[in-house]
Amino acid sequence: MNDIKYQLITPEDNENIQFIADWYFNEWNIPVQTTIERIKKLSADNYEFQVLMTLDNKPIATGGLYNHVGLLEREPRFKIYKNWLALVYTKPDVRGKGLGALICKHIQDQAKDLGLENIYLFTHTAENLYKRLAWNPMERIALGGKDIVVMKKEL
Repeated sequence: MNDIKYQLITPEDNENIQFIADWYFNEWNIPVQTTIERIKKLSADNYEFQVLMTLDNKPIATGGLYNHVGLLEREPRFKIYKNWLALVYTKPDVRGKGLGALICKHIQDQAKDLGLENIYLFTHTAENLYKRLAWNPMERIALGGKDIVVMKKEL
């Protein structure tokens, strides 16, 4: 890898927020305006943040720590958990090179630096990645025809 850098996205960082919103729309069909509004409302006071990874100053990956994720609407019993690693995205042309693991580790380190003891996630596509990063499965649920695993990471 050449020059990998990470930056916390601020509400004023319109250009990078737009990159992220476009990525999320193309990958998961999340409306662009929804992502823009959501990122602009993230609050460090609530231990929420969005990270952008660049390679040679070009945006290539992102992810964040959120207190509200889509799973909570469908499974309200999980609302007792805060601090969800979510919306981890790597550009398709650089996938399979370990960048997703790198950005996840960076987010985990940021969460630990904030004093958090545990963080959570849910996935139906990347369980093996998170197991390699020492996440532990908590529960499996069938939702929308998908086998979803809810996982926990002790920091």
